Amino acid sequence: MKKLILSVLLLNLLAACSSNPPKEEVAEPATTSAATTEAPAADAQGATATDAQAAADAQAAADAQAALMEKNSVYFPFDVDAVQDADRETIMNHAEYLASHPDAKVRVEGNADERGSSEYNLGLGQRRAKNTKRALVLGGASDSQIETVSYGEEKPRCSEHNEACWAQNRRADINYSAQ
Repeated sequence: MKKLILSVLLLNLLAACSSNPPKEEVAEPATTSAATTEAPAADAQGATATDAQAAADAQAAADAQAALMEKNSVYFPFDVDAVQDADRETIMNHAEYLASHPDAKVRVEGNADERGSSEYNLGLGQRRAKNTKRALVLGGASDSQIETVSYGEEKPRCSEHNEACWAQNRRADINYSAQ
């Protein structure tokens, strides 16, 4: 019962914190004026300022996606399946990306450390994956974009038998499928 209440509270906290602060537009005019001053030189080379801006936007999007992919794991304490506050930013970043890219698909893979039976760890991994999915959906992602699977203890990141290693194995991985 405590786990259920804690999960509901954490999900409500995630939903309450999902609003985005207003973005500053200070950098925008500087980019526009730089593009305007470079336009004659770009036109002389056969390219337009619009093309240069589109290329810059595409590069910025690629950089943002690369940064997003660097942090794609959510970690859990021993025998816990509720998403932790420490991973809220990771969840929200992925949820915002999914919301702004409706064609993107992810598979949330739940994992557990080696302690416990195989059946228990598969169930725990599935609960971790489902709770991560629920947090992504609360953050703005579509339910249809997310698939869940549990690997239990079958895909460890670390194979040593100590707490530091087990902590790396108690996770849910957010993996984007190839487009």
